[in-house]
Amino acid sequence: MKLYLKTKDYSISQEEFELFYEEDLDMLITKPTPNNLDKYYESEAYISHTDSKKSFVDKIYQLVKSHSLKKKVSLLNSFGASERMVLDIGAGTGDFLLAAKKQNWKIAGVEPNASARNRASEKGVVLHSELNKISNNKYEVITLWHVLEHLSDLENQIKTIVSLLSENGTLVIAVPNFKSYDANHYGKFWAAFDVPRHLWHFSKKSIEKLFAKHQMELVKIKPMVFDSFYVSLLSEKYKSGKQNFVRAFINGLKSNLKANSTKEYSSHIYILRKSI
Repeated sequence: MKLYLKTKDYSISQEEFELFYEEDLDMLITKPTPNNLDKYYESEAYISHTDSKKSFVDKIYQLVKSHSLKKKVSLLNSFGASERMVLDIGAGTGDFLLAAKKQNWKIAGVEPNASARNRASEKGVVLHSELNKISNNKYEVITLWHVLEHLSDLENQIKTIVSLLSENGTLVIAVPNFKSYDANHYGKFWAAFDVPRHLWHFSKKSIEKLFAKHQMELVKIKPMVFDSFYVSLLSEKYKSGKQNFVRAFINGLKSNLKANSTKEYSSHIYILRKSI
């Protein structure tokens, strides 16, 4: 592996980290991996665990999240699952599962962060603290919305996730794309590197190859067009210390326009099924 770039945890600890390029899988790996990752999540700055609406950026996040929830549940409904059983891994404060439940899905979820689980519980969504506590059911759909990049011991985690999928089930994975225009533009300031919480940084090739080892076939890739705007907004703050909304919007728009031809969006949704 060779050094790709040096960056740091701009949102919480300000500690420095390095990203190394793994050529065979076409992905980046964060080094070093801290012994105690939990402390890097214990902050109001980590919005997916807090439901915060304090800052303007928080409010933008929640607005986009509301729109995205409708799109996610619509995607879920499109799979035509007969039993309508969904498992969401890294469920945060439970909003996706709550939206799915309202659409008559039988829900289950995993979230290691106690504070996020408590917030989910207040909404009537009970979450497990660990994936290994789920073993009795097979799920028609398993979702990981910006979660795969957080999982330690990646190969074994993927193996466990696939084992929980029903025979004709669908796996949905959303992750940032380090080959996007906004990633290249912002470099070490790109907010979606989010070290050390993001341990892995994926490309299309890496997702396809990682899951092919577990007899999973990549059947469709969908863009997440709003991500470029939100990520650019955070990246501008990391780069200059200011929230330059106009510049962030322009760069987010540029990223999507360039992706129309390159197909390298800021984030992708990958839809996978078991190989026949």
